[in-house]
Amino acid sequence: MGKGAAYGVFILPVIFTIVFSGAVMVGALDELERDLNMLYFMSDEPRISHQNDIVILGLQKQYSTSEPVQIQVQVDDESFECGDLYITIHGKDKSVITQSGFFSQCYGESGILPLDDRFSEIIADPGNYEVVVELKDTSQRNTLSASEKFTVK
Repeated sequence: MGKGAAYGVFILPVIFTIVFSGAVMVGALDELERDLNMLYFMSDEPRISHQNDIVILGLQKQYSTSEPVQIQVQVDDESFECGDLYITIHGKDKSVITQSGFFSQCYGESGILPLDDRFSEIIADPGNYEVVVELKDTSQRNTLSASEKFTVK
């Protein structure tokens, strides 16, 4: 009698749970336009978009050592309404020459950043450089980024 009670108390609920949950899953997945995407839940990676959602405006291909590098950024991603904008200029071997942060950039339909401010830097040493712009949303999980190269002579 002890074995029968153990089966009734421990084994049958497990079997019932597996069968019932399987039936619920099959029913949910049989619905039209229903998809089970476990990769979304398994990934803690932030979403990173490149180049086509964010554009660097005003960057010339060549500057003199006394001419300031002045740029603006245009955002075309409707999912970004506010965020922190970081503009970094890298030298050869990816060393950081200068970096500026523009925080709480909430923009309207124009999508032109930085708001009420300017990015303007003079690079005194001749060479090849790369400007990298990153816009991180308010949760700091999603990032838009773009980069372009220029020369200082």
